[in-house]
Amino acid sequence: MKYFQKIATAICLLGMVSAAYAGNPQRAGQAGAPELLINPWARSAGWGGVNIAGVTGVESSFINIAGIANTNGTEVSFVNTQWLVGAGIGINAAGFNQSVGDNGVLAASFVSFDYGSWERTTVSSPEGGIGTISPSTAIIGLGYAQKFTEAIRGGVNIKIYSTSMVDMNVTSASVDAGVQYITGARDQMKFGITLKNIGPSAQYEGEGQSLTLVVPQGGYSQEYNERSEDFELPATLTIGGSYDFEFDQQRLTVAGAFQSNSFEKDIYTVGAEYSWKEIVSVRAGYNFFDNRTYAETTTVFNGLNAGVSFDVPLSKDNDNSFQLDYAYRSTDMFSGVHSIGVSIVL
Repeated sequence: MKYFQKIATAICLLGMVSAAYAGNPQRAGQAGAPELLINPWARSAGWGGVNIAGVTGVESSFINIAGIANTNGTEVSFVNTQWLVGAGIGINAAGFNQSVGDNGVLAASFVSFDYGSWERTTVSSPEGGIGTISPSTAIIGLGYAQKFTEAIRGGVNIKIYSTSMVDMNVTSASVDAGVQYITGARDQMKFGITLKNIGPSAQYEGEGQSLTLVVPQGGYSQEYNERSEDFELPATLTIGGSYDFEFDQQRLTVAGAFQSNSFEKDIYTVGAEYSWKEIVSVRAGYNFFDNRTYAETTTVFNGLNAGVSFDVPLSKDNDNSFQLDYAYRSTDMFSGVHSIGVSIVL
């Protein structure tokens, strides 16, 4: 056991050192597929996604894929998010975890973004009247995680990202990988590290890149195809830790995390979760954006997050339960982000 403790500690320390200089806020907005950075799950969003080390259940597919290894049986989750209320953007997510074998767990997840619709205009029809535009985005994930020992969990998640509007579309693939390490007399101390959105660059395709123009001095028209520049995916490296303070039928978990973004400011997050009998849980978190290099604001979020959960036992041994989660993320503009989800654990 001491051998594994030394390995896990070394991995976490190496991740901290390598991540400390990885952020590049001057490149904010230069990556594509920004939806890959959006957390659609209510329970983890309620404290800013800080629980890299101790996350469990379906939401682990976004926070840290290693966390699905804690599933004992079957878990199904559904979440609806009203993103930046007033913007008309909705997010729906569904996930499924199933334990396989002695220590393995398979996970499948689906996230759909609905941006609403608006009048379509073109150069030749600036007033519209030619239909509407209804962009859509989907992210499909398939992951596997395993308990290698009682203290170490690891997992990999493969994701397919697809977005389209009218006659333009793009599809790309990426990989997430994560590790969790649990120690202490009551497993109260946890560490985690995850690398997400690692994949090749992608490019938009479709008829929307063609343009018909009159050939100068030719007197006839010809179709020209514009080349779309490749874009990179928003890769992130996140490390975190948490500690559980246990009282009589109560638990207080404090957690901290550091997220290094390849195309955005780095983020430091702190949060806490209080639980009574593991039935009622309230949580809050705060995201600190690293403004040392680039002081201009590059996000609509002000850092405040809060949430609540109810876990209703469906069996005497509490192995089966119905879960209801709600989260609120505060913003400087719009009316915040509201997420509500339900889960069934069997």
